[in-house]
Amino acid sequence: MASTNPVKVLEVCKVSPYMDSPESPTTESSLPLTFFDLMWLRFHPVERIFFYELTELTHDLFRSTVLPRLKHSLSLTLLHFLPLAGNLTWPSHASKPFLLYTPGDGVALTVAVSDADFRRLSGDHVKGVQESGHYVPELSVTDSAASPIALQITYFPNQGFCIGVSAHHAILDGKSSIMFVKAWANLCKRKGREDLEREHPSLPPELAPCLNRALVQDPEEDLASFYLNDWSKLTQMMQGKDSDPKSLALLPMAPVDPAERVKITVRLSREDIRRIRERVSLDFDKVSKDDHQPKPLHLSTFVIVYAYTLVCIMRAKGLAHNKKVIIGFVADCRARLEPPLPANYFGNCVIFCIAVTQARNIVEEHTSVAFVAKELSGCVTKLEKGVLEAAKRSLSEYAKEGLSEVEAIGVAGSTRLEVYGTDFGWGRPKKVEVTSIDRTGSISMAESGDGSGGVEIGCVLKKHQMQMFCSLFAGGLPC
Repeated sequence: MASTNPVKVLEVCKVSPYMDSPESPTTESSLPLTFFDLMWLRFHPVERIFFYELTELTHDLFRSTVLPRLKHSLSLTLLHFLPLAGNLTWPSHASKPFLLYTPGDGVALTVAVSDADFRRLSGDHVKGVQESGHYVPELSVTDSAASPIALQITYFPNQGFCIGVSAHHAILDGKSSIMFVKAWANLCKRKGREDLEREHPSLPPELAPCLNRALVQDPEEDLASFYLNDWSKLTQMMQGKDSDPKSLALLPMAPVDPAERVKITVRLSREDIRRIRERVSLDFDKVSKDDHQPKPLHLSTFVIVYAYTLVCIMRAKGLAHNKKVIIGFVADCRARLEPPLPANYFGNCVIFCIAVTQARNIVEEHTSVAFVAKELSGCVTKLEKGVLEAAKRSLSEYAKEGLSEVEAIGVAGSTRLEVYGTDFGWGRPKKVEVTSIDRTGSISMAESGDGSGGVEIGCVLKKHQMQMFCSLFAGGLPC
């Protein structure tokens, strides 16, 4: 029988950018943060696990082939993503924090072995949230410095391996994080079939990061200073007036007992989504009769899946009808800016959007999915009127909403990230799981791993709520 902690750490090391190349860095370099980055300065990291099934994976194969290829290709990848090998810092003389790379810096990598059941861990069924926690490394963050990313490679003898990623939210948004992992996978896979010993192997254009911060134009209002001032206010609000305004420490979170929470992955097929969209369209006039809003144009897959899942979750929680509910999500702004940013822009370029309503609109009415879809569509419409206007809403405003008696939910991930395209040379992932939702209570969303055009959704609930959620989710689909 497996022990309480089935993971044994074999090695903790630092992987630096490949040094045997004329392109290898020999001097310090820095990268400024934009207002899009500063918006997320003290948020907790986003964590993912990529599971790869490989039944022939013996200890010898892992040690002689798999691990060396992963390490070497990671070192090569860091030549392209040099800031990730450095540290986030905020010296006393600097007005803003920035990323600083010093020769010799590197990414923290943990190597481990597990005797746990790989198929159980990578399955869709209900399981305890603490089961996945052993496979994601802790990101090093202090008052004075923070690592951009931390990695963990865990192998399961004769079952497979997984890669856990913990990414600092002020350094990488979801698209940038997945770009890095895909670039690493690209070089690792090529290492298996071609010579990558040359000095500086290239990446496909879509995976070569654009690090030009000058492309992000801060308007006259100086949003960077706006967010830094807001972080100072928020820090004092939550930690007292004597707190350090330049602290990089993550904001404290309300304690959560992982033993009380379980998680599941549920799925909606392309046909399920089509039927829900039709039902929402039929119900739209009923939920819009009082606000004279024109028929929404944003009944995207994201909106439909989020609306349906949220209604099932809120009903499973049995919320009081007068409870305030905050519905949140982030929107990629690369193509929404004027001029737009390149698709391969590396860093943060997302904005946080919320809709506020009362639980009765979600748990009482049979048209609740249409109501939530309308609210989400309204948020998207506001973005079309100007991303920077949405960016001006202060963190303290969000905090005031969040510090009152509310029920909040958000989304991590997107079907557009195509997380199942990360093949390191041993096939596509069997499962990709967002583990940071275990502590936040958000949901995760990704394209179905089978390529069918459906969507998989990760949910975390208390044990007594999960059975109700599963029943509602399966039973509420339109016939």
